[in-house]
Amino acid sequence: MTTLLPNLTVAAILFSSGVTNADDITKGQLAYDTKGTKVTLVYEHLLPDVPGKSVKGVLVEYAPGGYNSAHTHAKSAIIYATVLKGAVLSGVNGGEAKTFTKGMNFTELPGDQHDISANASQTEPAKLLAVFVVDTDDKALTTPLKP
Repeated sequence: MTTLLPNLTVAAILFSSGVTNADDITKGQLAYDTKGTKVTLVYEHLLPDVPGKSVKGVLVEYAPGGYNSAHTHAKSAIIYATVLKGAVLSGVNGGEAKTFTKGMNFTELPGDQHDISANASQTEPAKLLAVFVVDTDDKALTTPLKP
């Protein structure tokens, strides 16, 4: 992976959470609330051949039934997310929410709105690693949507 990172313009996101499907959580509940989620910056490195760009790794851990509020990411962010444990429910830009299980991954592009980010299980924890390729000066990687 180290040899691939400098060539990638994507970022990885790991999600872990516990909701079996989008019907189990209302969009209103997810819109401006967060429950049972721990987010940790675990890696940061300047891209040597791409001035002004950095790779940042974020570990997202969801308790059973945990979820994040609807949000956007830094405008420069390209994100590649991989589920490390459990299953994560993810929906972007008003599209259909999909469940990603351990080993599966997804991408978010600059300007995407992350409408649903939740554990697909009410009984088991989930975890994902999100890798961001962003402008080095972008400090806020995630911004909750305002009501």
